[in-house]
Amino acid sequence: MAYQQPLYKWRLYVGPQRVMFLLLFYFFHIVSGQIRYSIPEEMKKGSLIGNVAQDLGLDVKRLRSGRARIVTGENIQYTELKTDKGILVVNERIDREELCGDVTPCSFSFEIILENPMELHHITIEVLDVNDHPPVFKKSDIMLDISESANIGARFVLDSAEDPDVGVNGLQNYVLTSNDNFVLKQHVNPDGSKYAEMVLQKQLDREQVPNLSLKLIAVDGGNPQRSGTVNIGIKVLDVNDNAPVFDQSVYKATVIENAAQGTNIITVNATDADSGSNGYITYSISNVKSNIADLLSIDQVSGALFVSGPIDFEKDKKYELRIDAKDQGGLTDSSKVIIEVTDVNDNAPIISVMSFTSPVSEDSPPGTTIGIINIKDLDSGENGQVTCRIEQNAPFKIKSNLRNYYTLVTDTVLDRESVSEYNITVVATDAGIPPLSTKRTFNLKVSDVNDNAPVFSQSVYNAFITENNSPGVSFLTVRAKDPDENQNARISYILVDSDIDGSPVSHCVSVNAESGVIHAVRPFDFEQIKQLVFVVKAQDGGSPPLTSNVTVKIMIQDQNDNPPQVLYPVQTGGSLVAEMVPRSADVGYLVTKVVAVDVDSGQNAWLSYKLQKATDRALFEVGLQNGEIRTIRQVTDKDAVKQRLTVIVEDNGQPSRSATVIVNVAVADSFPEVLSEFTDFPHDKEYNDNLTFYLVLALAVVSFLFITCLVVIISVKIYRWRQSRIMYHSNLPVIPYYPPRYSDTLGTGTLPHVYNYEVCRTTDSRKSDCKFGRAGSQNVLIMDPSSTGTMQRIQSEKSILDEPDSPLEVSSVLYNDS
Repeated sequence: MAYQQPLYKWRLYVGPQRVMFLLLFYFFHIVSGQIRYSIPEEMKKGSLIGNVAQDLGLDVKRLRSGRARIVTGENIQYTELKTDKGILVVNERIDREELCGDVTPCSFSFEIILENPMELHHITIEVLDVNDHPPVFKKSDIMLDISESANIGARFVLDSAEDPDVGVNGLQNYVLTSNDNFVLKQHVNPDGSKYAEMVLQKQLDREQVPNLSLKLIAVDGGNPQRSGTVNIGIKVLDVNDNAPVFDQSVYKATVIENAAQGTNIITVNATDADSGSNGYITYSISNVKSNIADLLSIDQVSGALFVSGPIDFEKDKKYELRIDAKDQGGLTDSSKVIIEVTDVNDNAPIISVMSFTSPVSEDSPPGTTIGIINIKDLDSGENGQVTCRIEQNAPFKIKSNLRNYYTLVTDTVLDRESVSEYNITVVATDAGIPPLSTKRTFNLKVSDVNDNAPVFSQSVYNAFITENNSPGVSFLTVRAKDPDENQNARISYILVDSDIDGSPVSHCVSVNAESGVIHAVRPFDFEQIKQLVFVVKAQDGGSPPLTSNVTVKIMIQDQNDNPPQVLYPVQTGGSLVAEMVPRSADVGYLVTKVVAVDVDSGQNAWLSYKLQKATDRALFEVGLQNGEIRTIRQVTDKDAVKQRLTVIVEDNGQPSRSATVIVNVAVADSFPEVLSEFTDFPHDKEYNDNLTFYLVLALAVVSFLFITCLVVIISVKIYRWRQSRIMYHSNLPVIPYYPPRYSDTLGTGTLPHVYNYEVCRTTDSRKSDCKFGRAGSQNVLIMDPSSTGTMQRIQSEKSILDEPDSPLEVSSVLYNDS
């Protein structure tokens, strides 16, 4: 271990009288030095004190790179360091009397700290006194009662003047205005202060001079000289020739610091040889400084000296005062009282923060310095010895490299996601009994680094969406959390490219980058696709960014958007199916079976069959599940030949959809019987009535309308007759047909509209009329003309059905999209 011989420099400046002392040494890579400057008080702000860089042998660049700064435990910083010039200047007005009072020499100290490497330089500034205060008496008048019988040589202590200045600028002399009776004598106390006494040199004669008025002048030794004056009024009393006498010239006592008010310190005693009122003595404190007058009081009768204010060892360690004993004749005596103050541990340590860094990065290595603190205790001895520790179990520790200076460093690696901030409580405890402690809490925030990838709340997201949804509808929200913060925790959601049934996934769904809400881009059709599976990626905003993926499964739910489709009885181009029931049919005879399908799934495809209308409800029934039409009683001769049944087919959806089919049943044993019964239809009668009505109305209004309507009706009938002839000449049989899947021209579902087909044959005009109901959407349903029938008896009676004037009404089928 190498040591450098200390270097001492002394500099004396004439005028401001600056003296500088420099001590520089190195120990464990920590450099420390001391400089002492002397400056007069009341210097202007910005006045030069000294060149610190030159006196310490430092480069100005070192002051800036080391972040040189002044550290002081005082509330007022009297000096300022100009790091760009390396000089020390006055920052606040310095009043030596306010700073030190009577203490000489007067100085204050502070440290200059440099970092990287750490250097500590102790600076002491001695403040020299200037004569800026005159001597001042506490009273403007001094009233004395002196007996005319006072002996020559009698002494009368006068109130002292106070001059806050020290040295030659302090109080130097008292001057009494000239008179015949008194001369002035001056005395010096052990503490250096001066007081004056008037000594009687010529006997007083009350009858000649009952009152005297004098002036006492206090003069200091400054340049220019300052003075203060007090008036002395003397009242000459009659006949009291014995003054009080103290039993001790000096009293000594002790008082404990922070003693309660009223605590008795000491009792002084004086006696007077006179009797009566001339021997009655009162006590008072005289020649006392202003700071003592508020702390100590005396009982005028008993002479007991007691505490009347807060006693503070750190302000005054000893009190000196004079006690006067005065009788009723005005004769006095005085005695000195010296009081020693005993220190108690009444000051807790003071924690001052030199520097503190917050926030600190979570990837900082152990041993990183986060703060420097200074701890002082104003008490003395063991009461001022301090130990420092961290209160709670935290990943930090305290190291002490310099006296009263402590470094707060990290002890382990920090993790912001576990603890984002720490409240570090530093406890400083002194060695007094009982010990006093001070706590200082530091709030340290841990700054984030991007060390955590986003995490989804679920490993797989499952959601359901009903088909035929609106484009843009939201059906799922994916959520990911990132324990990092700020930009590192800003999550963006991205749809990973993939294909669904040969199409990009972006054509089906989209995801909101900010909220994670997934939207449907287009409507879904359950009959085309049952499930969507794709991947969503969560990416944070760190650098570099971190990501994680999650699988999303979307199940498409079926909607009852397709009504049942009646496959049998089926309507072909010109052939209609009629069902015949022999009159000998027994109960339960199978007339026919209505066959229907629904392309929906689940309960939306469950079909039920109900008989909605019937010519004779007591004759037929429809199987609820299978659609079979059977007789429920024996057929009789009284039953009508023509039976019209309306069967409704409903699915089990909510709301349900239905289709209606009309089945015409002929109850007869022979075909001619059927033919004669089906020659007159209400529909034809109704049609003729309407035609007659229009003809009569047209003839009543105008003959032109009649002719026009007649031409139109004839043209329509001719056109329909030709169409029916084409359809009736079809030789193809009728069979039940189960289409794989129907779709209208819009492509949004399977037969979601109403279709109504009616075919009629008339006997009177020997013409065929075909009426086709058209759907509201104007869609055209194209049926397969190659369908074949399932009833064998149609083949045997084909010749009758092919007749253009056949009166048989075969079938009517109505499809209703409910």
